[in-house]
Amino acid sequence: MAPSTPLLTVRGSEGLYMVNGPPHFTESTVFPRESGKNCKVYTFSKDGTLFAWGNGEKINVTNITNKGLLHSFDLPKVICLEFSPKNTVLAMWQPYTTSKDGTAGIPNLQLYDMKTGTCLKSFIQKKMQNWCPSWSEDETVCARNVNNEVHFFENNNLNTIANKLHLQKINDFMLSPGPQPYKVAVYVPGSKGAPSFVRLYQYPNFDGPHAALANKSFFKADKVTMLWNKKATAVLVIASTDVDKTGASYYGEQTLHYIATNGESAVVQLPKNGPIYDVVWNSSSTEFCAVYGFMPAKATIFNLKCDPVFDFGTGPRNAAYYSPHGHILVLAGFGNLRGQMEVWDVKNYKLISKPVASDSTYFAWCPDGEHILTATCAPRLRVNNGFKIWHYTGSVLHKYDVPSNAELWQVSWQPFLDGIFPTKTITYQAVPSDVPNEEPKAATAYRPPALRNKPNTNSKLHEEEPPQNMKPQPGNDKPLSKTALKNQRKHEAKKAAKQEARGDKSPPNLAPTPAAQSSARNTLSQSISGNPEVDKKIKNLKKKLKAIEQLKEQAAAGKQLEKNQLEKIQKEKVLLQELEDLELDI
Repeated sequence: MAPSTPLLTVRGSEGLYMVNGPPHFTESTVFPRESGKNCKVYTFSKDGTLFAWGNGEKINVTNITNKGLLHSFDLPKVICLEFSPKNTVLAMWQPYTTSKDGTAGIPNLQLYDMKTGTCLKSFIQKKMQNWCPSWSEDETVCARNVNNEVHFFENNNLNTIANKLHLQKINDFMLSPGPQPYKVAVYVPGSKGAPSFVRLYQYPNFDGPHAALANKSFFKADKVTMLWNKKATAVLVIASTDVDKTGASYYGEQTLHYIATNGESAVVQLPKNGPIYDVVWNSSSTEFCAVYGFMPAKATIFNLKCDPVFDFGTGPRNAAYYSPHGHILVLAGFGNLRGQMEVWDVKNYKLISKPVASDSTYFAWCPDGEHILTATCAPRLRVNNGFKIWHYTGSVLHKYDVPSNAELWQVSWQPFLDGIFPTKTITYQAVPSDVPNEEPKAATAYRPPALRNKPNTNSKLHEEEPPQNMKPQPGNDKPLSKTALKNQRKHEAKKAAKQEARGDKSPPNLAPTPAAQSSARNTLSQSISGNPEVDKKIKNLKKKLKAIEQLKEQAAAGKQLEKNQLEKIQKEKVLLQELEDLELDI
């Protein structure tokens, strides 16, 4: 039996309701619309069977499968909800308050048993950040960060602390996904000249000098973001400072670190300077994508050795989203960018489509791996609220615009467990749609009055880099792009043909001396091609190469070169290759 299509939950000033997923897009009857503007929170269980929401008076829990109301809790101030992985516990958090006389407030984090509806345990949790306890996939372990240490509970026995992980001022932790054995990554910020560090442990082995599986220390970190891969073999750590002391970036300074459970660690070398906007793991756990650098930003896929595998070049982007099956990657520019998306087949590194979702504040893949949700929500944007459902080939299948006097606050897919939806073959042909895709008109660049009656030039503010395959080719130490490979083959074929033509004049096995090579090159370069354009190109290339030689001499003499001068030196190899190709054609 084929799985049902995921539902779409919509919360706004028009109420809380659900919409049937593609291809129907009609309002669903499994959940009666909750009218009014008082719904502040909702959540699905991990498998999508249970749904909990607050209506301003109570927290209700219903079973989506059989449409039955399971529980109702009299907790009107709850603003955060979360189910445990196996639907055993519902965690609820409300803002912490103290009484006027200064006495301690009442516990504001409640954990309820979903079978009986009784409260298992209440805690005081002052901060909203990381409010929810972390469970292992089978719920044998539950962990909380309390007073700079991590407390572990076993089998949802929340009255007894089974283990503690105590280091000096643990700021954050992350429990690994997947089956046993469970690992935990902990972050301790630096102080008094000591560096910050992230350590990996295997539960419950926390004691002793060699208990840690891996350790990575670094300076320049006011906060970190830790990302486990799906197989729990490695963690990516984005270390951030609030202020960039060099003044190069408004966003502070970020570095990306890789830590594996086998003890290996590395700094991921990003070829372009600037902020790190997004980093995501592929569900295969063998590669990750980073979006980074001053605009136009670069996007690169790295393997587990932190070597670049494929570079998507530069473009207007600040986010990356792998599909649930890991075979499609969307690079997008949301927020202060225009909503341009690039949909890539990451098995063959081919561009599938380039849709544009203007003013989007939210993006999510459908669990079926075929459909995409983009939305414009308040309070981020209070105008043009609504959502669109796309096929990854760029077709808009459904569009809903909220009335001008209403707002959309939240929209999301019903989750499904991994493996429910099979991976389908990627198609490049746009699927048919009845919804017209209103592509925004490209804004024309400003031209001052003095230039408006003159021919348009093709000058660009930024030189955009094209995509490049970085995988090493057999027999080569360094990776070559497709273009470089093509040029190399063409060059070798011409060289072989030329040697064949001269075979009767010179012994084939005798290698020429460097002096003879230089003499031949000079003789060859002085010959006239008969094509003024080619002669002009050769002359310009020689001029550039001479300038590079002068710069290299200046650098050898100890002179500090500018950034653009260093970039010129880096182009020497490309220019020499170009010159050789032109001269071979003569």
